[in-house]
Amino acid sequence: MQTILRGEKSKVLIDTNGPVVIIGESINPTRRKKLVTSLEKGDFDYVLELAQIQVNEMADVLDVNVGYPGVDDVRLLPLVVKALNEKFDIPLCLDSPDPKAIEAALKVAEGKCLINSVNGTKQSMKAILPVVKEYGAAVIALAMDEDGIPSIPGKRLEVAEKIVETATRYGIKEEDIIIDPLAMAVSADPDACLITLSATRMIRDKLGLNITMGASNISFGLPDRNALNIAFITLAIHSGVTCPIGNPSGITSVVRAADLILGRDEYALRFVEHFQMTHNGR
Repeated sequence: MQTILRGEKSKVLIDTNGPVVIIGESINPTRRKKLVTSLEKGDFDYVLELAQIQVNEMADVLDVNVGYPGVDDVRLLPLVVKALNEKFDIPLCLDSPDPKAIEAALKVAEGKCLINSVNGTKQSMKAILPVVKEYGAAVIALAMDEDGIPSIPGKRLEVAEKIVETATRYGIKEEDIIIDPLAMAVSADPDACLITLSATRMIRDKLGLNITMGASNISFGLPDRNALNIAFITLAIHSGVTCPIGNPSGITSVVRAADLILGRDEYALRFVEHFQMTHNGR
């Protein structure tokens, strides 16, 4: 299955047969006071700095989240999108819980965006799916619904199937639906990672769609998060994740190594290129 995202002229192909596409997560005010402060002032220089760092670190797509307490997302998200489009030709993942903010951003965005996200509740699907269809976007579908996040892998598959079935009734192509099986903190539940990995394999085998997830979600509250994240993302890619959301400075080397080991990097060209760029300081 192939999902195509576009910037103004650029194109990113997310393919279930690889190589893995990296969605950079850094444009997010959570735990970034400097970003909140700059956004409150209407100063987008720090947003552009974060974008440039991620592009340098090999992000293929940029997640854009400007949500913080008191923000007018409907006004701010399209302004940030325009600022990014003026400097970077890279596909964007529009990240907001407000469908009106998503639509406002889609109106000004270049190319074909990814929407983050829709879930399996009737309210969410009714609000988001018509917007996905109208603007020809792709969408991340979270494997949760009115009953919350299922603790049984098969139930997450069922929620994913429900969203796909509903989306196709709206006229959205299956290839434009990317499933998120929801990585949860292993500190809160020792089986959390096993459940997510099992759900990932089921979704891969049954639906054949591209799969994403937050690459660092599992390590919240624990020491040496980098080691945990590296171990998990390697297993997740082997299980079927094709476009993780994470900090590219922390995961690009692991992604390139996984692609090579899984036979998705002929003659190790991408792995060697990344190694050379990293050690030459770009």
